[in-house]
Amino acid sequence: MRYGLGVPTGTEGLMYAVPYADIDQAVELAVAAERNGFESVWGNDHITTQRYVRDSFETPPRYYDPFAYFSYVAAVTETVRLATAIMVLPFRNPVVAAKQVATLDHLSHGRAVLGVGIGAYREEFQAMAPGMPLHRGGHAEEAIAGLRALFTERRASYEGKWVKFDDVESYPKPVQDPLPILSGGNSPGSRSRAARLADGWLPACLSPAEAATGLGLIRAEAEQHKRELTSDFEVALQVCVSVAPTREQAWRRFESSQLFHHLVSLSKTTLKDQGVDDLISRNLIGTPDDIKEQISQYEGAGVTTMAALLFAADSVGETLDMMARFGSEVIAR
Repeated sequence: MRYGLGVPTGTEGLMYAVPYADIDQAVELAVAAERNGFESVWGNDHITTQRYVRDSFETPPRYYDPFAYFSYVAAVTETVRLATAIMVLPFRNPVVAAKQVATLDHLSHGRAVLGVGIGAYREEFQAMAPGMPLHRGGHAEEAIAGLRALFTERRASYEGKWVKFDDVESYPKPVQDPLPILSGGNSPGSRSRAARLADGWLPACLSPAEAATGLGLIRAEAEQHKRELTSDFEVALQVCVSVAPTREQAWRRFESSQLFHHLVSLSKTTLKDQGVDDLISRNLIGTPDDIKEQISQYEGAGVTTMAALLFAADSVGETLDMMARFGSEVIAR
């Protein structure tokens, strides 16, 4: 099992209260993750403030560009993988995104991971392109195929309904061959793209049983398309962490956190099939021993990475303390 930290490229107002982390603190968290045994750091991708966040906080949240952030982090770390969780595909022309990802892979000497998805909040794309029609699932299919072509072909062209480019010579190619692309999301469409097009699956807030069921569906669809998923196929599950001396304390900390309110906000979009009635079985909540048992169940379900872990904390200092405890009491054991 590998462990990844969710870094605050776009977490203020969503997973954490405003203010949470300035840019120096955001970098500090990535450096501390490597020091505490985390294998990867995962940054999300937001452009503008969501309506419910505007209603909740007077001060706008700070959303940092994940590729610029990871380019800096690459210079101050040595081993952690630098992963998007997720890059929102409609935000970027695939030709531009391919250049950003390949550059990051070179700066980090082969540590980039591209988690992609359609985005949890449709309103962000609508703010960028008012009135522009877009079927986000259909666009995702084409964007992933376009990225693959740009990563592998000398002169890449693509002609789809939503994605089009012609005779693009995009160099340098990524260091990694292939550069990992993970399909982010819990929906049937995300699972289908993982089965047919991606190198892994990046869901969120699933129980071990739900993760096993989803992976089984992915394997079945891959087989239908005569594709064999190898041991390199990554199942990177995004969950929240609340660790305390007792289960009751861990749950109270989680229930009072901004993380809990964020999951409630996603119950109509990303988590609409899960709801919020049983979050304790879909996240790492409890004592260190409880959490180790939960992780064993996830491993048995086929999860390979506990990715983009978010801690039920109110400040960067508290997050750093929890990370250190998690590193020594869970990862190290």
